[in-house]
Amino acid sequence: MNEIVEELRAALYSVWHRRWIAIAVAWGVCLLGWLAVSLIPNAYESKARIYVDVDDVLSEQLGIAGDGKEEIMRVRQTLVSTKNLQKVIASTKLGEEVIETAQMDAAVADLAKHVEVTSQQDNLFEIVATVGKSDLSDAENAVLSRNVVQKLLDIFREEHISGNRAEINKAIAELDDQLDERKKELEAAEERRLAFEAQYPDLIGGSATLTTKIQQSRTELRDIDADLAAATSALAAINGQLAGTPRTIVTGENAVGPKAALMQAQNQLASLRSRGLKDEHPDVASTLRQVELLQQQVTAAGPDNLGGTPNPAYSSLLAIRADRQASVDSLQARRAAVQSQIASLMASQASSPEVAAEANRISRDYEVLRKNYEDRLQDREEIRTRGNVVDETSQYKFDLIDPPVVPQKPAAPNRPLLLLGVLIVGLGAGAGAAYGLGKLKSSYSTPQGLERTFDMPVIGSISLTISDAARTLEQRRLKQFAGACAGLVGVFVILLAIEVVSVGSVA
Repeated sequence: MNEIVEELRAALYSVWHRRWIAIAVAWGVCLLGWLAVSLIPNAYESKARIYVDVDDVLSEQLGIAGDGKEEIMRVRQTLVSTKNLQKVIASTKLGEEVIETAQMDAAVADLAKHVEVTSQQDNLFEIVATVGKSDLSDAENAVLSRNVVQKLLDIFREEHISGNRAEINKAIAELDDQLDERKKELEAAEERRLAFEAQYPDLIGGSATLTTKIQQSRTELRDIDADLAAATSALAAINGQLAGTPRTIVTGENAVGPKAALMQAQNQLASLRSRGLKDEHPDVASTLRQVELLQQQVTAAGPDNLGGTPNPAYSSLLAIRADRQASVDSLQARRAAVQSQIASLMASQASSPEVAAEANRISRDYEVLRKNYEDRLQDREEIRTRGNVVDETSQYKFDLIDPPVVPQKPAAPNRPLLLLGVLIVGLGAGAGAAYGLGKLKSSYSTPQGLERTFDMPVIGSISLTISDAARTLEQRRLKQFAGACAGLVGVFVILLAIEVVSVGSVA
């Protein structure tokens, strides 16, 4: 720690001993630095903020509205493209001296460094342009920065309108070419499919479709069986009702005779059976014998002596039975047809696997081509509809939140900070020069330094004794040095005051 303190003391002594060299170097560096700072042209910054509204009611109703992010990203990327920056340079004072292609390329590269397009939010963008040409006045640089931003805004609008229309036309043209190719491929695939189906009608759609047809037929057969069982049950029920219903009824003067007695006995027998009694029951057996006897009497009497009138209920039951019998016959015919179809499909499936595989390939290729063609056709119609919407009303709307204005203060450089930096660098350079010169000479500021260098003990040191005249001269030189330092600081303060006063208005 003592060695560090001694080195610091020696360095300070060396600088102080050569203080005039230090202050001279400081003055030189500061003057050159401040001159360089004064030659830096002022750069003026102009900015604008725009809001992009991506909600379009008409497009949403048509089902073609997107989220707008792709459109925003496209404009954001192309806004600072070389092509657009060339437009900005050609339409402003930046291009007055640009004649050759190399000059334009250099101007575009320089402008690209000073133009920024940033996204503050999803739909809010800020365009910032910084201009500081040395051959223009501050007022011209300020106006030029505003003009650059305004031109970028104009390009923003032009890129949206014409860019959308051009991209839509290009996309429609590309889709038309693709549709022509897909149409030719689809027609060729359809011809192959029709030729194959004409040769193998059972394999239309491929083996997968054949399996589906078998499954559908089996499902249909199960449904027919269920319907047939229900129809057969209904037919049996109506037959039971018909068996218990008399053909004729006896009323009035026809209420006597064998026919009337037979009908009464039959009604009684039907009533007993409806109660669940079997033929072995005594009452049922007795009624059965009575019905047989009366039947013999009716038969012996002949049809002319039977009497009675036709029973309407019996006639209605006959009509119902005929309808249900027709349903049963129809279902049985359908069942036989479906069984025959299933047998034919299964025979076709098992007959030739190679043909079934070919059917699969043809069907698959045709479906893929057809789907691709329909998708491209739908895309083209959607893009064409969007193009019509863009023609009549802009899909996205741009709102200028903060328009560009002529800046009143330069954005760069920060001259107060640069002036202070030059002062610090100048003082440091002076101190460094004095210290470096002290190191070049073989003198020692302290006895300890001499002792460390030669590794020999130092017996003592002799103090410097000066006369009164020399002391007076030293004090006068000290005042002169203080004046030189104060002058350097004073020049810095004056330059700083000039900068603060001059900043604030553009002439």
